[in-house]
Amino acid sequence: MTDNKRILLVEDDPSLGYLLSEYLAMKDFDIQWVKNGNEALKEMESQSFDLAVLDVMMPEMDGFTLARKMREKYIDIPFMFLTSRSMKIDVLKGFSLGAVDYLKKPIDEEELVVRLNSLLARLSPSGNQQRQTHKIENRVGDYVFDPELGELRFKDGSVQKLTRRESGVLEILLRNRNELCSHKEILNTLWGKSDFFTKKSLNVFVSHLRKYLSKDPAIRIENVHNQGFVLRAE
Repeated sequence: MTDNKRILLVEDDPSLGYLLSEYLAMKDFDIQWVKNGNEALKEMESQSFDLAVLDVMMPEMDGFTLARKMREKYIDIPFMFLTSRSMKIDVLKGFSLGAVDYLKKPIDEEELVVRLNSLLARLSPSGNQQRQTHKIENRVGDYVFDPELGELRFKDGSVQKLTRRESGVLEILLRNRNELCSHKEILNTLWGKSDFFTKKSLNVFVSHLRKYLSKDPAIRIENVHNQGFVLRAE
């Protein structure tokens, strides 16, 4: 890489943290390794990152709590979880908080690099993605959607900040307004895969969008059973 991607690694295990930070640095990532959530938040105050990798089980502040704080203050930083917790409810909780991926321990370093490169390629706007963004009719009912800023503005002047995932889902629905968007199309575009967990995560983000758009009764997101979603805008 000529433009090294900046990764914030939050891992309290000194052996694993050192191993991953050294390995990712060898793979041309610019790594900042911290050992707890409070240190992570301090780094985010002074530096920008392309992606954060969060351990779930940490003392003082677990990864889920850190993710919530990130969504409040640093909404533009995408994050993924590393965890030894493999229960379905934990995976779904991670995605509901806005995670872009979830990797279970023990970590395969090569798989982590592949995941990071894939995520960063999808999250970074390519020229083609930018052209598609500018083609979108940003006004929908009483709202104006700004995909570049990730903002949904209501006619009364109020602004709802969207996560990258929420913004991506809304962008696809708007591009195909009043037409069916299949689960597979949305999931493959934004997650790069379509499975049980990503589908559950998609449902969570659609629920968020329904809440954000609820001020205008002329807008609704319909669920087409086992097929996908339709954004209806009169």
